[in-house]
Amino acid sequence: MSSILTFCNRLGAAVLRMLGSLGAVTLFMLDGLRHIFTSPRIVPRTIQQLYVIGYKSLFVILLIGIFCGMVLGLQGYYTLVQFGSVGMLGSAVSLSLIRELGPVLTAIMLAGRAGSSMAAEIGVMRISDQIDALDVMDINSMAYLVSPRLVASLLTFPLLTAIFDAIGIIGGYLTGVLMLHINEGAYLYRIASSVTMNDVAGGFIKSLVFGLLVATVCCHQGYTTHMRRDSVGPEAVGNATTSAVVISCVLILVADYVLTSFLL
Repeated sequence: MSSILTFCNRLGAAVLRMLGSLGAVTLFMLDGLRHIFTSPRIVPRTIQQLYVIGYKSLFVILLIGIFCGMVLGLQGYYTLVQFGSVGMLGSAVSLSLIRELGPVLTAIMLAGRAGSSMAAEIGVMRISDQIDALDVMDINSMAYLVSPRLVASLLTFPLLTAIFDAIGIIGGYLTGVLMLHINEGAYLYRIASSVTMNDVAGGFIKSLVFGLLVATVCCHQGYTTHMRRDSVGPEAVGNATTSAVVISCVLILVADYVLTSFLL
């Protein structure tokens, strides 16, 4: 009986900690969004973050996108040829990218490249008392550090997702048309006839949600580095960065399932 009570106590404590963490992150996100409309110096900081999050991630998005499209074209061809439906390759590649792979892979790549940078940079500022110094100088640290990153993420995630989709479709064209010699007109026609604005809009909605999740989680992990129980100092920054990427990737996949359930 006592073992059952102990298990229930531990389970309840774990659930309460999870709910407390979820509430803290939600309040953190709302505070960051609120300062978007109240901070007078958000524009130059946002432009800087657009460069860091967007432009510096462009090469990896192009690289992953082209090879993802080529792999989809290759796998799709050898799957569809068994059913005599090779002409549907354009639909398979474009819909797979626009609905699912484009938003998800772009978000995961940005979580690993830009999200880790957010968490590490803010975490170093926290343990070196730079955030406290901002507060002492009457500079709101949320408005200065978090809000520009939220705005930049909301802008760059959809744009990079669109680039990923476009370059992925080109990759499928390279594999299907140039390497496997399927009909070029059939490939392009299937893309034009199967992709609708609802598919495109659904992909952009996902990318917006993913951008908000990644920016919030990564900034929160860095901002609360000093509150970690597992480590302190530089080790805490490393653990916060790792946690930020892992949690972001998990939330991206969970949110993808939930959004897909509503959008289909």
